[in-house]
Amino acid sequence: MEKSKVLVVGGTGYIGRRMVKASLAQGHPTFVLQRPEIGLDIDKLQILLSFKAEGATLVEASFANHKSLVEAVRKVDVVICTMSGVHFRSHNLLMQLKLVEAIKEAGNIKRFLPSEFGMDPARMGDALEPGRVTFDEKMVVRKAIEEASIPHTYISSNCFAAYFVPNCSQLGTLTPPKEKVFLYGEGNVKAVFVDEDDIAAYTIKTIDDPRTLNKTVYIRPLENILSQRQIIEMWEKLTGKELDKSIIYTEDFLASMKGMDYAAQVGVGHFYHIFYEGCLTNFEIGEDGEEASKLYPEVQYIRMDEYLKRYL
Repeated sequence: MEKSKVLVVGGTGYIGRRMVKASLAQGHPTFVLQRPEIGLDIDKLQILLSFKAEGATLVEASFANHKSLVEAVRKVDVVICTMSGVHFRSHNLLMQLKLVEAIKEAGNIKRFLPSEFGMDPARMGDALEPGRVTFDEKMVVRKAIEEASIPHTYISSNCFAAYFVPNCSQLGTLTPPKEKVFLYGEGNVKAVFVDEDDIAAYTIKTIDDPRTLNKTVYIRPLENILSQRQIIEMWEKLTGKELDKSIIYTEDFLASMKGMDYAAQVGVGHFYHIFYEGCLTNFEIGEDGEEASKLYPEVQYIRMDEYLKRYL
């Protein structure tokens, strides 16, 4: 079967650049949106040029120019959007509505994958303020996609490993703790941690797969369903050093939001749902969903004990 042509929107971003590389690696003709608003951002331009050198095609279009977006979309079969939805970097989720309008007008897209790549927003209707804005906006985009009858796949990739694993899921840092670590409750609630390159590999696998059409695909590799305490124990085993552990109980964790800036409050809310409520693992995948590692057992996903070794 001929491989679908893929357009990645947000290709210079943290997950987007991995999506471009995975698309190329799996043999898809790969296009990357180049926005004229890039201006003097030399880092983004260099990333785009590196994609071009690897065989991708750069397509210039602007979210401020509907016609240019339509023309870009008409060059491909599949659109994958990876625009950022995290508040401590940039937050552009609703810009996707312009992309939805372009896809609707173009009329040729076989599959659209909007920027999700986290918790399933359809399951987060009772999420805390202000963090629920992320889920609410993703649901606005989903509603627009479905009302336009655009073929789609939603990717729920759970926790990006780099943000949650080396730091033993400590807020405010990305590097491993040296002496002390805070446990959320007893630290036994299970979450799901996935290497970002694996997220991209699984995502690209879905785009020509009829089993994933108009469904949510959960990336939930069995050996990466772990508690915070298990992550800490992995790190202790690798380093040969036991960390001093302090428990943060639910009420104290939620009270810590007071006085924080907006982005920090969003982060604390999301951590609460993951590590106290267990929102990533407290449900069974239903008929409207699929699990990526079962669909694609050929993907040799990275286990978190192996992932941690790069931080030694």
